[in-house]
Amino acid sequence: MHILTTAAISLVIVLHILFMVLEMFMWNTPFGRKTFGLKEDYAKQSAPLAANQGLYNGFLAAGLLWGLVSTGGFDALVFFLSCVIIAGIYGAITAKRSILWLQALPAAIAMFLLIFN
Repeated sequence: MHILTTAAISLVIVLHILFMVLEMFMWNTPFGRKTFGLKEDYAKQSAPLAANQGLYNGFLAAGLLWGLVSTGGFDALVFFLSCVIIAGIYGAITAKRSILWLQALPAAIAMFLLIFN
């Protein structure tokens, strides 16, 4: 696999680990509330949902890491990058437009590099 492709996929993995940490462990902290633009009462009420969402981001990172290090991981990488792209598009439509740029775009670039390198 080309080094640029590996770097792009690694970036998506790191981003999703960061999303996981933010959503699972920092959602209800001042930093988490500021990052997501949340009021304290809403952050407390929605923390279990955010933790669940964070867990899914962790699974995406784990799946991408698995595809990256396993022999013949191309199919796994295509699957998990597709999941990230779809989740990013859906998040941009339903939650916040910046999700498209922070989540879907890096995954789409990684997918492009994976397929065309």
